[in-house]
Amino acid sequence: MMETEKLSEISIESEMKKSYLDYAMSVIIGRALPDVRDGLKPVHRRSLFAMRELKNDWNKPYKKSARIVGDVIGKYHPHGDTAVYDTIVRMAQNFSLRYPLIDGQGNFGSIDGDPPAAMRYTEVRMMRLAHQMLEDLDKETVEFVPNYDESLTEPTVLPSKFPNLLVNGSSGIAVGMATNIPPHNLTEITEAIKALIDNPDLTIQEIMKFVPGPDLPTAGIIYGTNGIYDAYNTGRGIFRMRGRVAIEKNKSTQWESIIITELPYQVNKAKLIENTAQLIKDKQIEGIKFVRDESDRQGMRIVLGLKKDFIAEVVINQLYKHTRLE
Repeated sequence: MMETEKLSEISIESEMKKSYLDYAMSVIIGRALPDVRDGLKPVHRRSLFAMRELKNDWNKPYKKSARIVGDVIGKYHPHGDTAVYDTIVRMAQNFSLRYPLIDGQGNFGSIDGDPPAAMRYTEVRMMRLAHQMLEDLDKETVEFVPNYDESLTEPTVLPSKFPNLLVNGSSGIAVGMATNIPPHNLTEITEAIKALIDNPDLTIQEIMKFVPGPDLPTAGIIYGTNGIYDAYNTGRGIFRMRGRVAIEKNKSTQWESIIITELPYQVNKAKLIENTAQLIKDKQIEGIKFVRDESDRQGMRIVLGLKKDFIAEVVINQLYKHTRLE
């Protein structure tokens, strides 16, 4: 005979407070926000740790991405394989990370938004820089905890030898919290750390002599330092970015062209070109007779040919106003 279930009345307010707080902490710590010590979210950390356990180091042969993904989801991260592979792909993209942590072989997508090849085709291994994040794991430098089924152990944080959070940045939206940290130059950050060791009382202005601002993977130009100062001082700040443009004159025809060689961070090149072409068709931007993508392995080069008698600087200002060039 089954026991009668006991039901008790509870306050929905107190239950929501408790349960939602548990959920929020789980998302904040276990999924969406990076650890300040190594700058990694759990899926990134587990991916790199799994590669280390497979001896998939910078000076060893590449391994199939599918092999790495299988180990990550089977041993440490019991979630979808697509999310894990997307994480690995992003860590290999030099237009997503200032200093990529994974060395990829094959098609890992492009700044045009092209998708990467399937994980059964691509191959990966750690970058030498990633090796510096894991090298001291055997020296009992960090705490290890049981994995999801308690059959193995994994590190709670990596003993990184460099401040990856500042160097590569991070973004994420959790519950009641969010982060959006831009990447910075490794040499500048290193010099600032050395200065802080010598003088822990440095002001923000003094630190900015070493780190004048973010250093983004797709380069571009940052305008104004007030927003950067606010970000460094209070944790909140806004700065404006522009793509890098130049004006070229054809020696034979004397007609000018606008050349775009750098874009603001996370701007899709193909969508920018498509949007610009549509704006020209709708006559919101005037003076451009053609848009041509001449980018190659040497770098980005978007050519906008100008009509005769149009002033290049005026057209550039129109591009800044109507497109994501700014």
